[in-house]
Amino acid sequence: MKIANKNLDFFLIARSGQCFRMHASGEIIALRAGSRTLEIRRTGPEELDLSCSEEAFPFWSHYLDLNGPYAKAIGQIPPDDPYLQSCAACCRGLRILRQDPFETLISFIISQRKSIPAIQSCVEKLCALCGEKDEKGFAFPTPQAIAACSLEELSTCSLGYRAPYVRETARLVCASPLPSQNTRLSDDRLMQTLLAFPGVGIKVASCVMLFGYHRLSCAPVDVWIQRVIDTHYHGVNPFPSLGAYAGLYQQYMFCHARLFEG
Repeated sequence: MKIANKNLDFFLIARSGQCFRMHASGEIIALRAGSRTLEIRRTGPEELDLSCSEEAFPFWSHYLDLNGPYAKAIGQIPPDDPYLQSCAACCRGLRILRQDPFETLISFIISQRKSIPAIQSCVEKLCALCGEKDEKGFAFPTPQAIAACSLEELSTCSLGYRAPYVRETARLVCASPLPSQNTRLSDDRLMQTLLAFPGVGIKVASCVMLFGYHRLSCAPVDVWIQRVIDTHYHGVNPFPSLGAYAGLYQQYMFCHARLFEG
């Protein structure tokens, strides 16, 4: 399935820290979403080839947020914020993926105090431990599969102190499923729902809201973003005043700071 490559940079998305089962190798992006797989190949300066059928394309178009309001969001960046303007210009090919909330929740519980390569390794080990296997690899495990694991088994995934959090979260989700992606819960209610899970603080909950629920106004603050705040905004968090796309703007800043500022 061929799509236009205009203002799309999946190689940037793969390095953006929002998805831990998306890997770049040469000219190919390999992506696993739950039990589905996709390869994205650059076939020309303005063309990409997606390894999916026309029937599967609606799922991937939604997941990759191909029709999201990115041009509109960039057009609403305050003109008196040259740093954000620069970040958006550099990273305009970014998209906020519409990931499964449970996969996102578990992945970001694992992410605490780990580098992106280490998180990716842990997630793949967890999938190999208890995810369903097919000809292309392992699906992300169900809550039931994770809940059935012992702490010793989970520890083989290099989870460290996070292993009990991961298992207990899975058990809680088995008992009471997460809100669906299209939930009408307010941001405050959704945040409180996520904070009730063990090992989940404001930063992890914010990541789940942005990447698992597509709440584009939610802007997580990690060490990279705190550095941006301190360096470019005199220590004052700009995101509360950046409105409906604050989370997207955060990602522009995060990618720019991590990948281009050194």
